[in-house]
Amino acid sequence: MDTTARRRAFAVGVITTALVGPTLVVTSPAHADPISETRAIRKAVTLTGVREHQQAFQQIANANGGTRASGTPGYDASADYVEDKLTAAGYTVTRQPFDFAYYQLLATPEFQQISPSAVTYAEGIDFADMAYSGSGNVTAAVQGVDLLLPPGPTANTSTSGCEAGDFAGFIPGNIALMQRGSCAFGLKAANAEAAGAVGVIIFNEGQPGRTDTLFGTLGAPAGIPAIGTSFALGQELANTPGLTVRIEVEAISEIRSTVNLSAQTSGDANNVVVVGAHLDSVAGGPGINDNGSGSAAILEIAEQFKRLNISPRNQVRFMWFGAEENNLIGSSFYVSSLSEAELGRIRANLNFDMIGSPNFVRFVYDGDNSAFPVSGGATDGPQGSGEIERIFRDYFVSQNLPSSETPFNGRSDYGPFIAQGIPAGGLFTGAEGVKTAAEAAVYGGTAGVAYDPCYHQACDTFANNSNTALDQMSDAAAQATLLLAKRNLTRKPLVDPAQPVSATAGASVGGGGLHPDHGEEVAR
Repeated sequence: MDTTARRRAFAVGVITTALVGPTLVVTSPAHADPISETRAIRKAVTLTGVREHQQAFQQIANANGGTRASGTPGYDASADYVEDKLTAAGYTVTRQPFDFAYYQLLATPEFQQISPSAVTYAEGIDFADMAYSGSGNVTAAVQGVDLLLPPGPTANTSTSGCEAGDFAGFIPGNIALMQRGSCAFGLKAANAEAAGAVGVIIFNEGQPGRTDTLFGTLGAPAGIPAIGTSFALGQELANTPGLTVRIEVEAISEIRSTVNLSAQTSGDANNVVVVGAHLDSVAGGPGINDNGSGSAAILEIAEQFKRLNISPRNQVRFMWFGAEENNLIGSSFYVSSLSEAELGRIRANLNFDMIGSPNFVRFVYDGDNSAFPVSGGATDGPQGSGEIERIFRDYFVSQNLPSSETPFNGRSDYGPFIAQGIPAGGLFTGAEGVKTAAEAAVYGGTAGVAYDPCYHQACDTFANNSNTALDQMSDAAAQATLLLAKRNLTRKPLVDPAQPVSATAGASVGGGGLHPDHGEEVAR
């Protein structure tokens, strides 16, 4: 996910597929009892074991500036820790290096009108830095670039800043004022920089739904400061004669290197279950819930597979992804590195991202899109994801624990998998979404308060945790991992749409808790 939670409201990263090909069928042996079958692994995967790994992540963050973000020493130390634990357990660990665009704000951005009036604009309300903005403190005249005012009747009518020719007559040393539209923000900024602009302001386009302050990304590091504003403010700036403004952004914006980690069990390499979690935090905190919780849980599960000498039918590939907080870069890189044949061997993906939120709800990804339909119809999610959802929901029923569905929209590391038609599922206990009164009545906790009040903040520490949630969700993760490891998994041609999962585990009382939304608006 991007470096500030506020960018998430403008994301366009919903991943959908129109899968009409194979579907996952999970076949259980006759008279199989999943609860008895998984009792040993659930007993072995302890809260104490998971918390020990989280404590190690906290100590790593403490020793490395309070962060475990990809591209920092804190992430490198986290990866070393996971590798050491896996190696000690008997695994062979694979590191997959990759480069990515790193961005970290070092101070609150500033934006002021100097003349003809003195106005100070509020960061996060009137304007926001563009992710991958360059650093700089510039004061200069503002010059509009091919603006379309009033805006066209439909979205993406404006081509402001999309072509080098738009800057004919642009005065080097000015700040370029551009309008959202038909090309990427990064292209606009690059064209402005090439024309001699010392800063960039991009305002929303102006049609319904495209008027709020932009929280966008340039997609790659820029050399000049860049901010986004609302349509109203942009129009006001465009219509102000003799306008001079000051923009200050202090940030690190550069290409860095990081790694994904993987370790796999024995079992049929033609039938692989990928069990994943992202290992990185945001730059602004240690990330012990997001996502030290999921990372610690699957590390504990991997260790106990070895300790119990489990010989699975299907190969389980445990994975810790880097740069998830930078828009799913690690998982996207991994999936894109696989051949068509290798992708075809992956039968399912399980994803665990934030499973210890202090004001939790037991959320299960809505694999069949029954509670949270996505655009395009019932087949937008890979068929078979409903089967994975059912495994989790049935487990919670067996434990007399309510569970609720959360949107299955591709906005965590399972996204690149479902984009390739691979069935997926997972668990989540809530982020910055606010717990409703109905949810509090079912799950306890405090209505009107975020599921994780420390989401993406420095206070996401070892203390930012619900032992109850972490214990229950770790057991559910162990249950699903073992069942998919042992079951006959086939990919049969799809005949009928998947049937919705009935809410047998109590009413789905919530709206999904704002699952981490890592798609960022780069194109418009």
